[in-house]
Amino acid sequence: MKNVDLIIHARWIVPVDAKQSVLEHHSVVIDDGRILTLLPQEKAKEKYTATTTQTFEQHCIMPGLINNHTHAAMSLLRGLADDLPLMTWLNDHIWPAEKQWVSDAFVEAGSELAIAEMIRGGTTCFNDMYFFPEATARVVDQCGIRASLGMTVIDFPSAWAANIEEYLYKGQQLHDHTRHHSRITTHYAAHAPYTVPDHALEKIIMNAEELDIPIAMHIHETAGETAQSVEQIGVRPLERLKELGLLSPRLIAVHMTQLNEQEIDWCADAGVHIAHCPESNLKLASGFCPIAALVSKGINVTLGTDGAASNNDLDMFGEMRQAALLAKAVAQDASAIPAHTALEMATINGAKALGIDTITGSLKKGKAADIIAVDLSDIESNPCYDVASQLVYATGRNQVTDVWVDGKQLLKNRQLTTLNQTKIIQNTQDWAAKIRRIDS
Repeated sequence: MKNVDLIIHARWIVPVDAKQSVLEHHSVVIDDGRILTLLPQEKAKEKYTATTTQTFEQHCIMPGLINNHTHAAMSLLRGLADDLPLMTWLNDHIWPAEKQWVSDAFVEAGSELAIAEMIRGGTTCFNDMYFFPEATARVVDQCGIRASLGMTVIDFPSAWAANIEEYLYKGQQLHDHTRHHSRITTHYAAHAPYTVPDHALEKIIMNAEELDIPIAMHIHETAGETAQSVEQIGVRPLERLKELGLLSPRLIAVHMTQLNEQEIDWCADAGVHIAHCPESNLKLASGFCPIAALVSKGINVTLGTDGAASNNDLDMFGEMRQAALLAKAVAQDASAIPAHTALEMATINGAKALGIDTITGSLKKGKAADIIAVDLSDIESNPCYDVASQLVYATGRNQVTDVWVDGKQLLKNRQLTTLNQTKIIQNTQDWAAKIRRIDS
């Protein structure tokens, strides 16, 4: 018998594969942080011994969720300015608060809070866009989660950078510092068409090609954004970006609530990825991303929470449910975006967009052991006729009991193992007390 590091026995395993498999009474065999195999429990017991064996008799084991768009440190601004239109929210509240408070220390504290919340909710990888990404990188390195950190570019001075050139320079520094990290990748995080000029986008496109990394950007987030573009330059934002050469398999287009048929075809032809943020879009009344139409064209649709300042949580189970339900309403088709498709959006599709689908996003031999255990034993999860349906339509993030990244356990029986929950809460409350005094 071969000895391995870890064997997980489970009532169900949903590997998220092309067959949309649901494996009953199977095991995941893990060694050196990688998945060796998935096989029936009895065969696993015959072939392997393990340093650690964990049995989940009423749980579903599945890939960790991938939050493909967030602003982690903005968790410190959760609930600061609610029930407002996007531009009022940004111009009158969020940007002034950021000008006052954003710093390396703010981002480190906010990232710790966000990452703790994400791990407890079953997220094992996130795609971030914010200032002081080196502070977020420190937290990621220490706590064991996986992340793609944005090299933010915005034509707007901040405490992190004064101008486009400094943003690009500091982004390159981040990339150089993290390029050999096993769990951190980078991407260009160009804020939006209305905040990043053509000359900066041309540099970003060229640099991204040289570094072979993605580009994420908020695009067509509101009707006002598209109307303003038409008024100012005569075309909608996506047409301008197409003319610049930004539309490609490198692009992760975030929000995309305002799309016509031609623009959907452009995205399909170019291989653009979409980061759909249903709850944030609903809360800010930004509009509805037509994900059923996008999927029907073969476009890779992923899910993100956006930041907790506009959501107000980082709950990927909630995003799966909202995405599936909204898609049905927008398409007026109850069969649009079935449960397995929503699961793919929250896992393997995000990995594809980030260029890490050979590493994570599904449970498959050779991939990293980025795994979560979801308890389906309680009142709210019974009866269970269809596990995928149960996960998408009837499961809350509080049912995530255990989380592993690269085979390392980050959450054990609902307790964080690499982050100090008490310290995080106290630090968050200290920051809130300071922010509240100024804001009031």
